[in-house]
Amino acid sequence: MAFLCCYLSIFLGILFNSQFLGAVLDDEITMSAIREELQVLEWSSNISEYCSWKGVHCGLNHSMVEALDLSGHSLRGNPTLISKLKALKWLDLSYNDFHGDVPSSFATLSELEFLDLSLNKFDGSIPPEFGGLKNLKSLNLSNNLLVGEIPNELQGLEKLEDFQVSSNRLNGSIPSWVGNLSHLRVFTAYENDFVGVIPDNLGSVSELHVLNLHTNRLEGSIPRSIFGSGKLEILVLTQNRLTGYLPEEIGNCKSLTSVRIGNNDLVGSIPPAIGNVSSLAYFEVDNNHLSGDITSWISRCSNLTLLNLASNEFTGVIPHELGELVNLQELILSGNSLYGDIPRSMLRCKNLNKLDLSSNRFNGTIPSDICNISRLQYLLLEQNSIKGEIPKEIGKCTKLLDLRLGSNYLTGTVPSEIGRIKNLQIALNLSFNHLNGPVPTELGELDKLVSLDLSNNRLSGDIPSELKGMLSLIDVNFSNNLLTGSIPFFVPFQKTASSSFLGNKGLCGAPLSVTCKNSIGSYTRDYHQKVSYKIILAVIGSGLAVFVSVSIVVLLFVTKEKQEKAGKSSRAVDDEIIKDHPTIIAGNVFDDNLRQELDLDAVVKATFKDSNKLIFGTFSTVYKAVVPSGMIVSVKRLKSMDKTIVHHQSKMIRELERLGKLSHANLLQLIGYVIYEDVALLLHRYLPNGTLARLLHESTKQPEYEPDWPTRFSIAVGAAEGLAFLHHVAIIHLDISSSNILLDANFKPLVGEVEISKLLDPSRGTASISAIAGSFGYIPPEYAYTMQVTAPGNVYSYGVVLLEILTTRMPVDEEFGEGVDLVKWVLSAPSRGETPEQILDSRLSTVSFGWRKEMLAALKIALLCTDSIPAKRPKMKKVVEMLMEIKQN
Repeated sequence: MAFLCCYLSIFLGILFNSQFLGAVLDDEITMSAIREELQVLEWSSNISEYCSWKGVHCGLNHSMVEALDLSGHSLRGNPTLISKLKALKWLDLSYNDFHGDVPSSFATLSELEFLDLSLNKFDGSIPPEFGGLKNLKSLNLSNNLLVGEIPNELQGLEKLEDFQVSSNRLNGSIPSWVGNLSHLRVFTAYENDFVGVIPDNLGSVSELHVLNLHTNRLEGSIPRSIFGSGKLEILVLTQNRLTGYLPEEIGNCKSLTSVRIGNNDLVGSIPPAIGNVSSLAYFEVDNNHLSGDITSWISRCSNLTLLNLASNEFTGVIPHELGELVNLQELILSGNSLYGDIPRSMLRCKNLNKLDLSSNRFNGTIPSDICNISRLQYLLLEQNSIKGEIPKEIGKCTKLLDLRLGSNYLTGTVPSEIGRIKNLQIALNLSFNHLNGPVPTELGELDKLVSLDLSNNRLSGDIPSELKGMLSLIDVNFSNNLLTGSIPFFVPFQKTASSSFLGNKGLCGAPLSVTCKNSIGSYTRDYHQKVSYKIILAVIGSGLAVFVSVSIVVLLFVTKEKQEKAGKSSRAVDDEIIKDHPTIIAGNVFDDNLRQELDLDAVVKATFKDSNKLIFGTFSTVYKAVVPSGMIVSVKRLKSMDKTIVHHQSKMIRELERLGKLSHANLLQLIGYVIYEDVALLLHRYLPNGTLARLLHESTKQPEYEPDWPTRFSIAVGAAEGLAFLHHVAIIHLDISSSNILLDANFKPLVGEVEISKLLDPSRGTASISAIAGSFGYIPPEYAYTMQVTAPGNVYSYGVVLLEILTTRMPVDEEFGEGVDLVKWVLSAPSRGETPEQILDSRLSTVSFGWRKEMLAALKIALLCTDSIPAKRPKMKKVVEMLMEIKQN
């Protein structure tokens, strides 16, 4: 009997081993087939080593494949072969280019716990067969083209913790059974077409941490159940049709950091229980019908960074307790019925950079010590009943970018001290007040200012010629004052509509139709001036000839001497750099293979030589570094903003480590970083083809240039895909321009400056919320008023890049005229009698009918992207789809 048992166990062992070996052999065959089908370039041809391939993880003892991570490889093909990997527990195919239906065969992977198919182009409906994946804990189908309803079969996913179906075309209602998923922690279904109500049991049996349903057509009230467990951390319900009150139960959630419920139809007041949520950082309830007083209990939210109560029906005064919010960066209370003074307690909010109290009923005065808020960048007080004078101390607000005091009852003169605010660049609006006296000549020192409005006051005297120093001026309005004299000849003035100068009876000259009359004897005076000028010019000419001769001799001598000294000094500088280079505090190279090749000390030294400088950008300077191994890298030296590096070093390092894992075919990949003293260096692979700007505006001027529309169109598509990916992972780019789109050896576009966007993202990084962003010509028009960096703003900037690609024109060009950028130039083509074809680069559009047809189609997309109304612009995901349709057609 013992012999029989022993024999049986041996037999079963042999049988098991044979089955196991057979399964392993099946996986080897399957992996080989997957490699061929999907063209995974990083997988070697040695099939037997498939367990060591990148993104592949096998079980113990080189057994069956249990995890497959192919995210961000731009893969196409048929992924259904993966369903043969029967031991698979983890499958990530996100950020690729898969088309067609979501493979229902994945439902046969009974061991599967993690499935991510996000950011592809899967269409059709969600396979109901997925309901059979009983072990599934995470399902992410977001950012695809899925339609239909969420199938009821998915209610069988009882272990589901993370359920994401956002940014699709799904419709119907959110199933009530979602509330029965007892392990659910994350549920995102934003940017779809869902209707009906939010299930009233959502969160009642689960520990819900994240709920994001923004941009749907949901109705009804916010369920109390979502706050039931007290574990909620992020709540985003903006842009729906929700009604009812904000539940008092919100106070149960001690870990809540973000509440965004704007653009709905909510009523009632803010519950005092909000004061229990000490972790709250973002509270946005704008564009609702909330009313009553602003509760003073909100002052207990000591971590509050953004408070946006705009466009509601709040009344009463600002609670003086809000001055206790020492971390507050933005306070937006515009569009309510608040009155009284600006509380002096607010001056204690030293981190405040945006104070928007516009469109209320405030009737006090502007505090003379308003500039004690040392970081203040936006002071928006227009459309109130504020009285008194503009304090001269306003000149101490040296960081102000935007100052709007229009439509109040301000008296006195315009303080000349405003001219000291050198950073003022968005707008200076003092219109519709009772200001008198002259226009200060000191305003001419505001050389960054874009918009100036002094209309509808009682200003007198001339328009000072010193205002010609306002070199960035585009919009100007002096109408309805008591100004006299001739309008100075300054292109922004003459290019402005005459209505901006009307209502000043004593004013003359262009653009007004009123001609300035010459005084008696002016003709004789002019004649004598012309004669005297000729005599003076003759004398100057003779003297100049002698001066030039002497100067040439002196210059030759000095140049020779400088050249001799330069050789010595450059060698001395190099020796000093090598001797005294700073100590590296922190540094890392993310790729193990590159770590052996990169000498971080050599990288640092390279940034000390101006000869290595490649690009001088808005947020950084880029250098070329050749390390001892021969490898060439691009080194981006960050400009230290808000002392980010000094005060938040550990946080920045964590963010950089995460960025090293952020991967997409059209993003410039971060390969490492170095930190020393208060300097941060970011490392990328060196790209010899430079930037799209160089391709468009330098290479096209070379004699050997050949028309290259297919290349340009491919660049346009790739850049759009990279930007769409960023939006999918909730990163808004701060500076989309042709200079920040780099080209690899095959002219594949790589969107750069992503690290800057991530580090300055207020929800993730360390800098202020409203950091100035963008390059001139690419900044969307609404930025001048909102100062918000948004996804629609990115779409506008991309549209400008697309116009650049189509026209080979710079975003700002002197040929367009003062105050006219590329977008305005394109839109004004009909008034110039030009057809759409004449806007395009004729070197491309005349090559073939096919090219011209594609370019005209792309022009339509560019015009959609640059619509002046942000809500009318398509999302980047849609832009990619439209560009791909051109390619397919």
